[in-house]
Amino acid sequence: METKQTLPNSTAVLVLGICSIVFGCFFVGVILGIVGLNMAGKGRKMYSANPELYDGYGALNAGWIMSIIGTILGGLYTIYSIIVVAILGGVGLMAF
Repeated sequence: METKQTLPNSTAVLVLGICSIVFGCFFVGVILGIVGLNMAGKGRKMYSANPELYDGYGALNAGWIMSIIGTILGGLYTIYSIIVVAILGGVGLMAF
């Protein structure tokens, strides 16, 4: 019986995905999500090349999905922040 090795960085991708959702209301969530997506992409390529050699694909896939969600939430928050600053800046200029 052959022992399967765990996919490299599968736990790290899972943690980055969770943190990207938790910190999505800050700009850090976008960065963590992008790093998680990059690391998950490498792991997914390794797994698709030899799926019988690796274990831990579930954690990697869950981290990949959460990184996508965290990146989207962080991006939406960034766009929202830019719009709010632009509106408040416009209102501040009108006061003078």
